[in-house]
Amino acid sequence: MHVARYNYRDQFGEDPTPLMRQVSEMLLAGRYILTGEVDGFESDFAAFLGVKHARGLNSGTDALTIALRACGVTQGAEVITQANTFHATVAAIRLCGARPVLVDAEERSFSLDARQLAGAITPRTRAVIPVHLYGQPAPMGAILAQVRDGRIAVIEDAAQAVGARIDGRPVGSLGAAACFSFHPSKNLAAAGDGGAVATNDGDLDRQVRLLRELGQDGQNHHVVVGLNSKLDAIQAAVLRYKLPRLPEWNARRREVAAAYRERLANLPLRFQHVEPAEEHVYHLFQVRTDRRDDLLRHVRAAGVDAVVRYPTPIHLQPAFADLGWRKGDFPVAERLAEELLCLPIRPDLTRDEIDYVADCVRSFFRGR
Repeated sequence: MHVARYNYRDQFGEDPTPLMRQVSEMLLAGRYILTGEVDGFESDFAAFLGVKHARGLNSGTDALTIALRACGVTQGAEVITQANTFHATVAAIRLCGARPVLVDAEERSFSLDARQLAGAITPRTRAVIPVHLYGQPAPMGAILAQVRDGRIAVIEDAAQAVGARIDGRPVGSLGAAACFSFHPSKNLAAAGDGGAVATNDGDLDRQVRLLRELGQDGQNHHVVVGLNSKLDAIQAAVLRYKLPRLPEWNARRREVAAAYRERLANLPLRFQHVEPAEEHVYHLFQVRTDRRDDLLRHVRAAGVDAVVRYPTPIHLQPAFADLGWRKGDFPVAERLAEELLCLPIRPDLTRDEIDYVADCVRSFFRGR
């Protein structure tokens, strides 16, 4: 059996004809940039998150970069984030001219260790970026409690966690702004790249709009130095078509994760810890073992499309060598990079596929 990570056909339902017809009409009519389709998706997405504003952008990376700039992060500022995030989180900080300040991950949740946050804050700190990693909400209450003076913006990196909740509140509605990715691998996937910034702050939303549209406030009137980073209208149509099914897909991902946990119980594996108030959406299902690389080879040989994400932590990446980080600076992030393995998880994963993946993992530890 082959168990794949993705099944794009299933995301379009039994009859994608209406969407195909709409895309065809858009192509022929020249509806490409900042059309009604984009306005409609932005409105629906803001309502889904329970926020006042959402702006579609070219990618999740651009969302982070533009959100930081809209919050006033410039040359010489410091921005705190976690050491076990994806490259884009820290790259966006550098692209703004700011200095990234890393804190280590928490051992059980794999999220930013909020206990280390206070020690990382300096007079130059202008933002904190908690990452809702793998679909798990970051400890937002503990983070927000440490930055109440308004000097430091909390920008949620929700690229992997669209639809996740804390105490019933959607991630993306808790900080000054939130950034999303619609990369094809994500729970809400475009047919290519896409991203968004969401916020309840009207002034911040205006800055995001200016920054994504070449700094224009009206045709040919450029008031800031902006980017050209707009969500394509066709991508907006695809995302708007899929959005109503996202809660169902996320619920199904939780069911698959629960089945994995049950079938892999009593093995020398650890899972990402989830608090009762947190609603994980399992963009990735991670198992943790000090025999990770051997397990990966074993299950892939059996046709299971498992994968390692972020095998080299941020502080050891060549792109950030000039910042002076060294091996041993963030030991939890280093251990996670060496021990985490993603098993396939999709909303349409069948019982037979789940059982097969679990049997492959169990056979590895039983020496068969």
